[in-house]
Amino acid sequence: MKSDIEIAKEAKLKHISEIAKNIGIEDDFLEPYGKYIAKVDTKILKSLENKKDGKLILVTAMTPTPAGEGKTTTSIGLSMALNRLGKKSIVTLREPSLGPVFGIKGGAAGGGYSQVLPMEDINLHFTGDIHAVSAAHNLLSAVIDAHIKFGNELGIDPTKIYWKRTMDMNDRALRQIVVGLGGSANGYPREDGFIITAASEIMAILCLAKDIKDLKERISNIVVAQTYDKKLVKVKDLKIEGAMAAILKDAIKPNLVQTIENTPAFVHGGPFANIAHGTNSIIATKIALKLSDYVVTEAGFAADLGAEKFLDFVAPTAGYDVNAVVIVATIKALKYHGGVKKDDLNKENVEAMIKGLDNLRVHVQNMKKYNVPVVVALNVFNTDTEKELQEFSKHCEIPHALVYAFEKGGEGAIDLAKLVLDNIKENQYKPLINPDMSLEEKIETLAKEIYRAGNVIFTDQAKSKLRFLKKHGYDTLPVIVAKTQSSISDDPKKLNAPSGYTFTIRDFELSAGAGFVVALAGDIMRMPGLSKIPNAVNIDIDEEGNIVGLS
Repeated sequence: MKSDIEIAKEAKLKHISEIAKNIGIEDDFLEPYGKYIAKVDTKILKSLENKKDGKLILVTAMTPTPAGEGKTTTSIGLSMALNRLGKKSIVTLREPSLGPVFGIKGGAAGGGYSQVLPMEDINLHFTGDIHAVSAAHNLLSAVIDAHIKFGNELGIDPTKIYWKRTMDMNDRALRQIVVGLGGSANGYPREDGFIITAASEIMAILCLAKDIKDLKERISNIVVAQTYDKKLVKVKDLKIEGAMAAILKDAIKPNLVQTIENTPAFVHGGPFANIAHGTNSIIATKIALKLSDYVVTEAGFAADLGAEKFLDFVAPTAGYDVNAVVIVATIKALKYHGGVKKDDLNKENVEAMIKGLDNLRVHVQNMKKYNVPVVVALNVFNTDTEKELQEFSKHCEIPHALVYAFEKGGEGAIDLAKLVLDNIKENQYKPLINPDMSLEEKIETLAKEIYRAGNVIFTDQAKSKLRFLKKHGYDTLPVIVAKTQSSISDDPKKLNAPSGYTFTIRDFELSAGAGFVVALAGDIMRMPGLSKIPNAVNIDIDEEGNIVGLS
């Protein structure tokens, strides 16, 4: 089969103005970035406020293998299939981060005949949104150090600065650094570090903000440091929320592109689901809901991460009704959780596949706790055997469909689209987490109901931070649990369906501007590193400007 980029280059794209016109976006709200990409002015929401929302379909997954299970490919395929069935559908996705693109994952715009296009641009810089987030984030870093050098009027304690620097690349050497070396002209030496841009609180804020006013207010409330007398320092104290929002004035506008079959797609924002809330921007999905009958949106990683955060935090924040959940599974992932080693996943193993169904069942049971219809999409690979597929259908008691979107596009997801339409419901969804719960109660509920733990313990560091949060009035905020994506537990080695174990919270981080507290479980790093042979070695550009190696 042809590579993703070869398939993408053969696609017949429509001018972005035609895509916009087909879904009711007038030229006044469209800002083209060339022929096939455009930003949509957020003011369009005001003109659409009297229109009824379409139905929202959330796509998530079972606990993935290191290679991922194809949620993006399935999401795109499902939206295209709905359009083939005569429905009006838009897909909303996150923007790829350069870190994973050049790292282990490669491109993140779907695959095969189920892609959003132009995939080279989407994967590489796109409209500059992520770089704008980096610039706004690093402006704040620079202002903090300049403030300390020139008198430190606020009395910032250099040992209590919480705001690290950022860049959109995997670089483990920058996790822990010292800045300000070289004499007094360069400021005061202190410990610092970098996080990847997708982990920045600015990225979370961009995806949660309702408009420019809300963006500025959220930025102003970011807590960056403590003073010598234990007071909190916020961005509003440094008086740069306006400047930071100005850098983001275009980044807040959703990006409109199209799929390989000319289905409209909003690709906007890119927070990771293992360390943030893991879904595209509220603004993009709200616009899509006003302009279509069915919106397909994707949440990062497995249902215990992205989907839980979407259902317990993002949807209540945005005021969404969630009408159906699709859980993506693969034969490979089932065998992986059934005990098969990564290098042997292409070999037939029905026994392991059946054993691994326990992991899928846990995610299905968890999603049903939100009172939403749940169906399974088995993303079929060419290495899956006929026997494995037959035995899956025999042993999977959950409503499911086999999906061939990678090789057939929308046609390959027709069965899934029909299954979703048969099961979709209105006004039944309810969050699992009650906002009136204490922080400890929220974490205990998630640990026992979603992660299937027997009990929760807090380290001394976590208990100290809890006291800090309570002292400053942040203990009532929603909680985002940062944990491994490789297990429903806090231990990546616990595969399949662990239960009854001890779930450990080792620390907390405050994202006051974004409006949540991050509970850290296990060894989660916010700056990934490159592998021995990163995907960067596969990417190249020829003399004609054609890019290869993105897949």
